[in-house]
Amino acid sequence: MTANVILACVIMAAAIVVRAALAERKRPGSARRQWQFLFNRTAVIGGCAAFAALAAAVVVSGRSMTYLAWAFLSALLTAFIIDQLTSQKH
Repeated sequence: MTANVILACVIMAAAIVVRAALAERKRPGSARRQWQFLFNRTAVIGGCAAFAALAAAVVVSGRSMTYLAWAFLSALLTAFIIDQLTSQKH
């Protein structure tokens, strides 16, 4: 069971990286724009808060620690969404 959880998480992470690489190949510089959320302080703080909440839920529920990998991916997605919302030009 735990190997399946880790494998699924690794596949999702690889899909995200491959998607960025293909976009970069089509439009040079697009990967930098896709990963810019890692430098947005508000987005990073929001992602860390999401990870902390999800990690606490994993620990409290007594689930396997391998589910923390999903918590990490969820935190990255949360940071990405926060960056998109805060950097929109109104």
